[in-house]
Amino acid sequence: MYQTLRQTTTQANAVITSFLLLLALLAGCSKSSTDSPPPAPQVEVITVTTRTIAEEPEFIGQTESFRPVEIRSQVNGIIKKIFFIEGRNIRKGDKLYLIDPTPFKAAYLGSKAMVAQARARLEQANKDLARVQPLLKQKAVSQKDVDDAIAEVRSAKATLDTAQNDVIKAKFDLDNTLITAPVEGRINRSQFYEGRLIEAQTDLLTTIDQLDPMYVNVNVPESYLLRLRRELSEHKLERPESIFQLRGVMTFSDGSIYPEEGLLDFQDIVIRPETGMLLGRFAFPNPASKNAPGEAHFYPGQFVKVRIKGYSRADAILIPQRAVQQRPSGSFVYIINEGKVELRPVLASAWRGSEWLIESGLRTGEQVVVEGIHRIHPGIQVNPVPYQREESQTSSSNHPE
Repeated sequence: MYQTLRQTTTQANAVITSFLLLLALLAGCSKSSTDSPPPAPQVEVITVTTRTIAEEPEFIGQTESFRPVEIRSQVNGIIKKIFFIEGRNIRKGDKLYLIDPTPFKAAYLGSKAMVAQARARLEQANKDLARVQPLLKQKAVSQKDVDDAIAEVRSAKATLDTAQNDVIKAKFDLDNTLITAPVEGRINRSQFYEGRLIEAQTDLLTTIDQLDPMYVNVNVPESYLLRLRRELSEHKLERPESIFQLRGVMTFSDGSIYPEEGLLDFQDIVIRPETGMLLGRFAFPNPASKNAPGEAHFYPGQFVKVRIKGYSRADAILIPQRAVQQRPSGSFVYIINEGKVELRPVLASAWRGSEWLIESGLRTGEQVVVEGIHRIHPGIQVNPVPYQREESQTSSSNHPE
């Protein structure tokens, strides 16, 4: 019994010793863990570089037909017939309206008769003058008789000239009873129909819109023009030798892009005081206008967006959008300076796909934090690694919509 009790006591002492050793080991590990600093957080960074990019501002524009031609009558009269179908394409020279030609034909024939009468009178006056001139030498007639014969010849000639001019006017009126299309295009609806009395050069019968090419009028704010001039003078931007080499890409209201590029063909010389805008006009080819109505979707009066191509920006700094943070005082980024995080205010002016264009605040060679921003704050030590740019982001950045 004594031996059994002694054996039990020995086992209990061994368990207690093992437990104390385990506690000492855990305490030592806890002390070691407390004394060693935590590892520096890992962040993904990019190195700032510069490159030349296309500067393509976008503005709201409105389409306009190339030539809106008004159709008016040159003569007073009653519409006798309409030849065209409203809203259809027509060719130059197609018949449009017929004004009742009866009174104009009568006036034309009457003026021709007056010409014949005046010509006969002139012939008779010439014969009379030829008879009296020899008799003057024989003193068979007086000088007054000769002078009267000469005056009659001149009067007859003036009467003939007047009658011939009346023929020209009557022929003009008769010809203009048939109104034809002066240009090729698409004709609008008629404002007057058969039996309506119209007044010459006053009543607008209809219009013809030439749709190829088409104009797009763009209003550019004065603030943009001033910034453009400043950046060109500072050689931040480059442009073609002539502004009329600038091209335009048009986007419709549904987001679809017109396949043809336009060319700037006019810039206004006055900024409109009521809007503070300068008007620019692009000419876009529109070959589909020759198709039947409904087969093209490029109409006058549409509101579109026009992206202007031709400017380029040198030494541009672009960084991913997620690297740029916002606060009440403006935009900022985190940069790495000697392994530590530093907050840097920047001026981010515009988006380029999935990137911000940085106007100021960064220099070439600096490292900007892109990923891991939520784990850092200014002043802490970090472990920077290169940012792994996604393929889709790279593609979007290189080819912005």
